[in-house]
Amino acid sequence: MPDALFCFGLGYSAEAIAARLAPAGWSIAGTGRDPATRARLQGLGYALVPFDRERPVAGLDRRMAQTTHLLISVPPDDDGDPVLAMHGPAIAAARTLRWIGYLSTTGVYGDSGGAWVDEATPPRPSNARSVRRAEAEAAWLALGRAADIPVHVFRLAGIYGPGRSAVDQVRAGTARRIDKPGHLFSRIHVEDIGCALAASMERPNPGAIYNVCDDDPAPQEAVIAHACTLLGVAPRPLVAFADADLSPMARSFYVDNRRVCNDRLKRELGVRLRYPSYRDGLAAIVAARST
Repeated sequence: MPDALFCFGLGYSAEAIAARLAPAGWSIAGTGRDPATRARLQGLGYALVPFDRERPVAGLDRRMAQTTHLLISVPPDDDGDPVLAMHGPAIAAARTLRWIGYLSTTGVYGDSGGAWVDEATPPRPSNARSVRRAEAEAAWLALGRAADIPVHVFRLAGIYGPGRSAVDQVRAGTARRIDKPGHLFSRIHVEDIGCALAASMERPNPGAIYNVCDDDPAPQEAVIAHACTLLGVAPRPLVAFADADLSPMARSFYVDNRRVCNDRLKRELGVRLRYPSYRDGLAAIVAARST
């Protein structure tokens, strides 16, 4: 059977793996909510359909019979995981699936006070969003065990890349350097997400959980400052966290402070990050815009 990927939520991260697989002859299909985005991806030869709780994917049984690899990047909502709620039985019954990947978040670890966490660290989510993620992880892993399908969980750090980076924020005039001493964030370039997923597809390991992050946890303000340096502009002034007037959503990201270890990704899947530090990733973004 030809290799075929279906993505629930064919967005920024999922596009990274689709772009790696399509040139190798894979069939790419998935869901998208925005009509303009669906039209753009259809122009690349991908088959796109709408999906939400009010609009389940029509004929999913037929689609799953033609799918070898399934990726889920749709986040859970207040009622849980919408993909499992709407299509869990059809996915569990699919006999052609050789690999399922669920895109989660390192937010499930909660706050470690800046200490390192790895996949053996018990999740201690500190907000409702991360609680829902941890519950969705468990539900997908349970489906894999019950249906004997290799399910894998990928806990992604803060995602950046072309169009969504500190460089783009500086260029747009929206960058702010938030000063919260000792607070670190882990990150991952979107191309390295695609690399990690491709490596897992080549080496399925049912029930495996992988942290997908780079080697360089760093303060937010240092990343913005480096972007300014790369662009040859004066660094933005530091703004104390207490005075930053952040939105509730933005402020919530500063509740947890941790360093995330990616050793398992490298050891088990042989992944070599193209961008092991934000410095490498931001430099590549600047260079691409300059050519």
